[in-house]
Amino acid sequence: MPFDPTHREEVPTREEIDQSSGKLIVEFGANWCGHCQQLSPTVESLLADAKEIAHLRVADGKGKRLGRSYQVKLWPTLVFLKDGVVITKLVRPSANELRQTFTLFQQDSLG
Repeated sequence: MPFDPTHREEVPTREEIDQSSGKLIVEFGANWCGHCQQLSPTVESLLADAKEIAHLRVADGKGKRLGRSYQVKLWPTLVFLKDGVVITKLVRPSANELRQTFTLFQQDSLG
């Protein structure tokens, strides 16, 4: 799935994500968030060659159930899932931390 630069308001439910198959990264944040904007080029470059990993960018905030279901409190938060199961979660990671985790996720070396 290609990189989407916009955090989306319309997103699947937690139940739909739990039933997903394959690898998925759910990225929680906001379009105006400076931390999210800073990490965005790294996310984009990692996903460019990772066609087997789906990416869902979610607009998070007060009253957003999906973010609360993953205990999102800071942005960006990236949740790594395989077949609907959470493998790991990164909260406001550095670019290097994201690269390392992404590589392990891509190689099935997490969890």
